[in-house]
Amino acid sequence: MSTLRISQLAERSGVPASTLRFYETAGLLPAERTSSGYRQYGPDAVERLAFISSAKLLGLALEDIRDLLDVRDAGVCAAVRARMVPLVTDRIADADRRSAELAAFSDRLAEVHRQLSGPAPSGGCVPDCGCTTTANERPQAPGPVMVELSARPRDAADEPWREAPVACTLDGAELGERIAQWQAVVAQATNREEIPDGMRLAFPSTPELAAELAALAAAEQDCCAFFDFTLSLAPARLTLTVRAPEAAGSLLADLFGATV
Repeated sequence: MSTLRISQLAERSGVPASTLRFYETAGLLPAERTSSGYRQYGPDAVERLAFISSAKLLGLALEDIRDLLDVRDAGVCAAVRARMVPLVTDRIADADRRSAELAAFSDRLAEVHRQLSGPAPSGGCVPDCGCTTTANERPQAPGPVMVELSARPRDAADEPWREAPVACTLDGAELGERIAQWQAVVAQATNREEIPDGMRLAFPSTPELAAELAALAAAEQDCCAFFDFTLSLAPARLTLTVRAPEAAGSLLADLFGATV
């Protein structure tokens, strides 16, 4: 196979040219330059892209994929497998943590829904009416439930999203579908407020919408680690707070209608 121009590689691999350029910048896909300045790729580029896509499906971070490619370039499969095992083990732990986190959140939603679906007291709200507490909560512990959604465990004092590369690992079709999903959900917001570094959106407090927001935010962070999400559940409304670095202003605007 001869060398490929970027348009040829995009056609053969199904990976958009914009993503190929990003992979080059991220150190995943080397490219030579012709005398005219055009990118050209070696005969192993298609297979290399297949490996990158496979690693992305496992949810591996770009820096991990870059390290794996360095090992793979040495030509010893056993070394690649040995490096992948702990990475996949970590992803299993992440998936289990997310599953437990979302299961607990779902249980909380179900309990709030049960409380609110019961008979309301006559007159105004009272401490045990279910609007601010549930029957199994202590009176001194009312208030919203905060669910932090993050792709990796992190020190609460850190804000790694500020340092994350502003790049989405989804291809063109996947990105278009994700934008459509966010736009459909964001259209249900009852209020939006611009905040430093992002946007805060309020939604009706329904279990179905809360679960959809949580799942969508978790999926978004798997491909865009520069987003920071906080989902707050209160009996009267859901609040989704989204933050991102200044360089991500266009993506923030596309997904949430924000300007930073």
